[in-house]
Amino acid sequence: MTLNRLISRRHVLCTGAAFTAISALSPARVAMAGPTEDPFLLRAAAGQAALRPAPYGSTDVWSYNGSLPGPEIRVRQGDRIRVLAQNGLNEGTTVHWHGIRTPNAMDGVPFLTQDPIPVGGEFLYEFDALDAGTFWYHPHQRSSEQVGRGLYGPLIVEEADPIRVDRDLTWMLDDWRMTREGQIAGDFGSRHDAMHGGRIGNSVTINGQMPERISVRSGERIRLRLINAANARIFGLDFGGLAPVVVALDGQPVSPHVPDDDIVVVGPAMRVDLVIDMTGKPGDALTVTDAFYEGLEYRLVDLAYGPDRLRDSVPDWSMDLPPNPLAEPDMASAARHQIVFNGGMMGQMMMGGGMGSMMEQMREGNMWFINGKAATGHMMDPLLVLPQGTSHVLQMDNRTAWHHPMHLHGHSFRVITRNGQPTRHREWQDTVLMAPEERVEIAFVADNPGDWMFHCHILEHQAAGMMGIIRVDPGTTKT
Repeated sequence: MTLNRLISRRHVLCTGAAFTAISALSPARVAMAGPTEDPFLLRAAAGQAALRPAPYGSTDVWSYNGSLPGPEIRVRQGDRIRVLAQNGLNEGTTVHWHGIRTPNAMDGVPFLTQDPIPVGGEFLYEFDALDAGTFWYHPHQRSSEQVGRGLYGPLIVEEADPIRVDRDLTWMLDDWRMTREGQIAGDFGSRHDAMHGGRIGNSVTINGQMPERISVRSGERIRLRLINAANARIFGLDFGGLAPVVVALDGQPVSPHVPDDDIVVVGPAMRVDLVIDMTGKPGDALTVTDAFYEGLEYRLVDLAYGPDRLRDSVPDWSMDLPPNPLAEPDMASAARHQIVFNGGMMGQMMMGGGMGSMMEQMREGNMWFINGKAATGHMMDPLLVLPQGTSHVLQMDNRTAWHHPMHLHGHSFRVITRNGQPTRHREWQDTVLMAPEERVEIAFVADNPGDWMFHCHILEHQAAGMMGIIRVDPGTTKT
């Protein structure tokens, strides 16, 4: 796997003045206006952000409302979300509300669900927050560059009766390919990135910063919402001596459990909600390490315990989140569909489609294929046409040498098997990370009508062809 080594964050942070621990590292929150009030304004524009600590200068970015990440939009389940997106860029854009179920017209996919918002234009997004959970927003117009330059923000839908914690924090994780001058490298659209693992950066931020350490209190319980906003980097977080408990995946509740090997894996676009009890002593410190890529482990941040203790023992509060109103797939009647992924360097090019057809598509600049076809734009024939209200199983076969976080718009699905073995938790997700040569089955009810994107969320893979359209047809409903 080709991967640039990270700039030493210890070197970057220690060359300036000493840093005190950051007590609250979370995006600025905004409350949603009432249904009769003006919508919340979300303006995309070029700007600057202090990605690197002092004494280093600012970095040119694209952001929402002048902050990076964009403002945390926080609502309660059942609220009406009304956002007026304004385009202050010098090119068209959209806003996609990742993971939350919206009407098709609100999905933010250019040329499929809406025209791009023109330069100086605006678009009103309006939909109900059906599900509680951790979601996010980003463009789908030239997304590999627009997201890669900083256009994203968190969308949090609170439960009517949330689990009890002392603090609720959001970490948007991202990586940046930065030059020696501290600017974002302009090599977007690299053929090498597209054919390999995508655009991997050399500097990592939490909520647009590189904090040396973050303050915690001995005995406190934290709900930590992790969102991976990186184009391609997969995070595998090791919380040292702590024992994080996974309580939600992609916004959907899951049976509370300790992650495999105590590593919290978050693929691009995915979210993981953790409950973490801070069991260290006052004055202690521990290191959170990203250990996903073997041989390229690095320190993400230190958690520094303050001088006081909040409580002496771990609280016995429930970690079970209430379920969201998702339709359960009927496995007895579910139609099954085979989906084969090919392409990229070292891929099995002969599988899942004619060699001649794929070679011709590669000459046209496409590098990734779903069932032997590469996406050439959003106006394409559907990969599948599913009658509304019917249950389906996608039997997905990754015949490539690379990971793929596969995302289905407009729906959540159950992950039911991996390599033929039933999953332990039958977790609801909207983005499932597939390892090289892995076979994964997902099940869902096609209950949201419209044409929905189905794509790899390594954004360079999507741009190079790894995308299809799944049509949920209201004209032929379940009998």
